[in-house]
Amino acid sequence: MGIFLIKAIQLILSLSILVIVHEYGHYLFSRLFNIRVEKFYMFFNPSFSIVRAKNINGKWKVKFFAKNTSDILPESADVENDTLLNQNDNTEIEQSVVSNLYEDDWSKHEDNTEWGIGWVPLGGYCKISGMIDESMDTEQMKLPPQPWEFRSKPAWQRLLVMVGGVMFNLLLAFFIYSMIIFTWGDSYVSLKDVGMGMEFSQTAKDVGFIDGDIILYADGKEVIDRFDLVDNFASQIIESDKVTVLRNGEEIVIDMPANFVKKLMEEKQGFAGYRVPTVVQDVQKGGEADITGLTAGDSLVAINGVSVPTFVDFKTELEKNKDNQISLDFYRNGSLNSLPVKVSEEGTIGIAVKNFIPTSRDNYSFFASFPEGVKFGMRTLKGYVAQFKYVFTKEGASSMGGFGAIGNFFPPVWDWFAFWKMTAFLSIILAFMNILPIPALDGGHVMFLLYEVVARRKPNEKFMEYAQIVGMVLLFGLLIYVNANDLFKAIFK
Repeated sequence: MGIFLIKAIQLILSLSILVIVHEYGHYLFSRLFNIRVEKFYMFFNPSFSIVRAKNINGKWKVKFFAKNTSDILPESADVENDTLLNQNDNTEIEQSVVSNLYEDDWSKHEDNTEWGIGWVPLGGYCKISGMIDESMDTEQMKLPPQPWEFRSKPAWQRLLVMVGGVMFNLLLAFFIYSMIIFTWGDSYVSLKDVGMGMEFSQTAKDVGFIDGDIILYADGKEVIDRFDLVDNFASQIIESDKVTVLRNGEEIVIDMPANFVKKLMEEKQGFAGYRVPTVVQDVQKGGEADITGLTAGDSLVAINGVSVPTFVDFKTELEKNKDNQISLDFYRNGSLNSLPVKVSEEGTIGIAVKNFIPTSRDNYSFFASFPEGVKFGMRTLKGYVAQFKYVFTKEGASSMGGFGAIGNFFPPVWDWFAFWKMTAFLSIILAFMNILPIPALDGGHVMFLLYEVVARRKPNEKFMEYAQIVGMVLLFGLLIYVNANDLFKAIFK
């Protein structure tokens, strides 16, 4: 199975879980307050659906690859009656037709939710009666309000319906993090224990960092790396005012400039990486290192006479000697040796190196893992919110990505630990993005509901309709932009 396919499957599965949980949050609160939910779909279903299902009189009726039809007009009525109703708008005839429907006709059970799977794997939806949403069902809003509709309920109930999706995404993230900690423990690195210190980018060196510095504190707090996208050592340091490092046995305080993050983004550089030696852990059978005679345990120290004390130095020199033969110096059993090795066109010699990063792990019982999972989730949310402000900069906007960028965060091989950790992170993002006060998002509806509570009157329905359209245009524009950004990077970079 190709790398692209593995990543794509992980992405679709992860987003499917998140969408189902999010929409179920809306569904649960809707049904709790006796609001009719017309449809609940995983994936979008223009024109037809892969699966359509409805519970009628205690039995499930299922249709496969079925064309979408309206539940308002009867499915078992003949074409002539439908035409007559449309032409004459005769309510009595319509009621007569509906009353004579077959008992298992879907149109006779409008209060039952239609469940389905669409064919466009980009999300999903929960269609709630009496609400202006992405379905833009304005015809329904022209009719008198019904007691089972969203618009007929008190503001506090409608508010809970709207925040239900965000609430469920946060709860899902907390639960996943808790189960990760219970299953695999909480792994982390205390940077003060990294004996060889760190290797820094040029931007970090310009601030005052030197290769080999051991990072101790950021604003007085010990720096812990949890290998997370937003809760790693770099995020803790670049947002701080002062960083304390250990250099040649002396503690040095480095003042961080206010625009440091912007500089990193402008230069398209990271902050720092671990400084570790290059010691062979395994040799690829039939590779250049194997042919030459390198074995596990060899410590590689020089290439063509150039000292390579760290793995980063080693990789840099290999890059300079692609498709060339090099003289490789290494220690074996305390003795210095030298061998000629051919470097591949990709800049490799066919070895895996040992991991010298001093990782610690705390293990928790099932019940103790839950508060730790919540803490991890809150740290992740806080870190993401702190970094979100950079989206509105030129550099941040250019670095935004769509489905391709998200998919690349998943590993090239199936790894349940990485899959669940990424799913939890995406659940945090989905919750935060949905609560933003933008029309067409949950946060937009919440904003209008809060206005209603304060002003004691509902916004005009025509205004709500236009606001929904504007919000959808903005969201579709953003969706096109970020995915076009992915395509541009794939082609030209």
